[in-house]
Amino acid sequence: MDKQQTHVATIDHDGRRYNVTVVTQFDGIEYVGRLYFADDAWDDAGLPDRGPLPGRTRDEVVGLARRLSPQDLQLRYRRAVAEKRRFVGLRRATDDILSKIRYLNQVAISMRAGLLDVDGAAQEIALTERQLHEIVDRLRVFAGVEEDGVTL
Repeated sequence: MDKQQTHVATIDHDGRRYNVTVVTQFDGIEYVGRLYFADDAWDDAGLPDRGPLPGRTRDEVVGLARRLSPQDLQLRYRRAVAEKRRFVGLRRATDDILSKIRYLNQVAISMRAGLLDVDGAAQEIALTERQLHEIVDRLRVFAGVEEDGVTL
């Protein structure tokens, strides 16, 4: 499936600027577009809106996206943000994994720079690696769970 991303607008929300793009893809029956809201300050693809924009052609989908009013785009942005925060437990686990990876990297850098002794750093790296495995082993508990009833 060939994806195409097209810029459709720029919106301001709570003092931040967001580039709005529509990613279109043919699903075998029709073209389906999804809006993405990317903060100007970030280099990622942005937050997707879960609402599809269907059309017979890519141009039709892009046209639908471009006809959305700034107010419509604001509402869709808020929905995208709300969707992002539905799976709080999984988000927290993901943040913990990233934090542990950054820490692991910092320990290795400090060891290579001679700031930490090799044995102490090796122990810290092994401990952090075990913690990462424990978090990964428990990810299935968080996947698809919208409530934050499970803690790490």
